[in-house]
Amino acid sequence: MPNFKKYDYSQSAMVVIDFEEQLQPGTFEFTLHRLIDDHIDLSAFHEKYKNDAGGRSAYDPAILLKIILYAYAKGITSSREIQWQCEHNIIFKALSCDSVPHFTSIASFVSSYPDAIESVFEQVLLVCDQQGLLGNELFAIDGCKMSSNAAKEHSGTLEELSQKRDKIKRKIRSCLKEHRNLDGRKPTERDRKRQLQKASDTLSKEFDRIDQFLKTATPRMGQGKRPKEVKSNITDNESAKMTTSKGTIQGYNGVATVDKKHQIIVDAQAFGEGQEHHTLKPVLTSIENRYRKVGIHPGILKSGVIVTADTGFSNGANDAYLKDEGINAYIPDNRFRSRDKIFGHQKEKYGKRHQDTVKGIKPVIPSSEFTFNLKRKTCKCPEGKRMWLKHEYRQGPGRIQLHFEGKLTDCRRCPRKNECMRNPSSADTREGHGRQVSKTFSIHANATDWMKCRVDSKQGKAIYGHRMSVVEPVFGNIGTNKGLNRFSLRGKHKVQGQWQLYCLVHNIEKLANYGAVA
Repeated sequence: MPNFKKYDYSQSAMVVIDFEEQLQPGTFEFTLHRLIDDHIDLSAFHEKYKNDAGGRSAYDPAILLKIILYAYAKGITSSREIQWQCEHNIIFKALSCDSVPHFTSIASFVSSYPDAIESVFEQVLLVCDQQGLLGNELFAIDGCKMSSNAAKEHSGTLEELSQKRDKIKRKIRSCLKEHRNLDGRKPTERDRKRQLQKASDTLSKEFDRIDQFLKTATPRMGQGKRPKEVKSNITDNESAKMTTSKGTIQGYNGVATVDKKHQIIVDAQAFGEGQEHHTLKPVLTSIENRYRKVGIHPGILKSGVIVTADTGFSNGANDAYLKDEGINAYIPDNRFRSRDKIFGHQKEKYGKRHQDTVKGIKPVIPSSEFTFNLKRKTCKCPEGKRMWLKHEYRQGPGRIQLHFEGKLTDCRRCPRKNECMRNPSSADTREGHGRQVSKTFSIHANATDWMKCRVDSKQGKAIYGHRMSVVEPVFGNIGTNKGLNRFSLRGKHKVQGQWQLYCLVHNIEKLANYGAVA
């Protein structure tokens, strides 16, 4: 029988450890350690410490920042888990110099210093520039919607929350009434009385929360020319309900601007709205100010750098802003694919992307399959039949809307009548109508037309083709590889600090792979 060396996992050993030897060059933890010790000024964290004249010693911000960023790089966001790792994991011990901060100290550090985290983010960006990792040729902007530390069930307009409060009040009365009816009954009813009392206490707490919120809250209004009231949230009123590919969440939209050369994140902000078009201007302003503040470039957006973003950031106001400011941007509208000949046969191959989903409404051939001519003010149906101009409206300066209707004789004999008209039988009557379509045109070139020409050009298509390959892998690395897919804080300012910590993990990893921090 083979003779193997004996071993026993239950034994203990005293081991002498050199902490710096555990941090191997070329690794994330080595880069993180050297970066914070040698390149980052942490004085922004010192302002809130008031123990210089006495009191207990505090953990150094450098130690806390190292273990938090390393934990995030491993997908660990729980402060209790970070404390456990500092007690048992050799790399955490090396980064913390064998100190074990309490989980409350770790949680407080993450939530209490969003402005100081912003300073660290800017300094790391400057190091990336000094290491030659920034190309400053193309910026890609996109948003990543993540759940926050708030339940979507606690959302609603003030009227809806008021109705919910009244409903809870009726439930409390019902529980109390049943509880009184059970008084004096058999001892076997005691369990039911305890259940009713517990339910009543829970409902009372929920009632108090909603009632207290409604006493101080004002309607939360959305963005736009005619803002409407949007749903408030009792737990975190700066977060919002957002629709994602995985359903509706209560959270924030983490918007990141990524440089093309090495996919360094140059700007990271969190917004408590699902719509992205109103975030473009604040993001661009932040990039301009940050580059000027840290000394990378005095006017980066006027230097010809290309700015790209997806269709969610497109609207008329943004196009006008980009044109007036002379920003070299390529942001398409949501119809740019339909104008591209390459995608001309996409419907035949994959079917229509959007069907009428409203119950009771029959889907028909969309107006996009009709041929319009603004100069001649004509329209031809998919079968090539010419329609007659029924109405012509002016929609403010530079816009005109044309309404066309098919001739009864053409629609009556058309082989596609059933799929083109919601009520085909109307074409068979003398007083009926043929198919009706309308289209709005811009008479004079405006900012939207200017952007369409840029995106539809051969150069524009080639430039915009880089957007996805620049920004989407960043979100894949943060959300999937690192597991940083939700926020644990409440309030926009604190969430933005945590979002920048997530982005710092990505940037430091890029420095470890492509830089030379030593």
